[in-house]
Amino acid sequence: MISSKEEYKYYLKCDRKALRLENQKIFIPYVHSIYFYQKLMRKTEYYLNCRKDLLGKGYGLFLKLRYLRKSQKLGFSIGLNVFGPGLSLVHYGQIVVNENTVAGKNCRIHEGVTIGATNGKPEAPVIGDNVFIASGAKIIGNVKIADNVAVGANAVVVKDVLEPGITVGGVPAKKISDHGSKPNMIDACI
Repeated sequence: MISSKEEYKYYLKCDRKALRLENQKIFIPYVHSIYFYQKLMRKTEYYLNCRKDLLGKGYGLFLKLRYLRKSQKLGFSIGLNVFGPGLSLVHYGQIVVNENTVAGKNCRIHEGVTIGATNGKPEAPVIGDNVFIASGAKIIGNVKIADNVAVGANAVVVKDVLEPGITVGGVPAKKISDHGSKPNMIDACI
């Protein structure tokens, strides 16, 4: 969770690196829509978390409305203050992340992913650092995922994945490989 202007800048730097845009000088809105979305998400988090003055609160609410509108446009439904630095949303498309989810740094997510709670309960997944979540994967309920785990395409995770550095897949998800997320990740934040 962003708690200072320095952290805000650090999150932006890590996100840009995770999206492979660290050397990019010019950003074009329609070409780099996901980057602009993530930048708006981080700016909204900064204002809502850090700026407690009247002007800051007002601008934070304005940014939240813009964020929600941009989310609907791109097909994302992602709660604020969920992801650590180094987030990489790879493609447009339906991505749903419960607002109570806690995800570590360097999380890479493809389209069609759902990370949520069950039956309206507030408990949501806790995801470690350097986790790769492939297309169509579902992570549901009060589950924990260890660091350096790869969740395979269309996997349904409903139980804890506590062994770091593995790949899980299937319905319900189970260990399918000792190869973790490293081949699919960019170490954006050290």
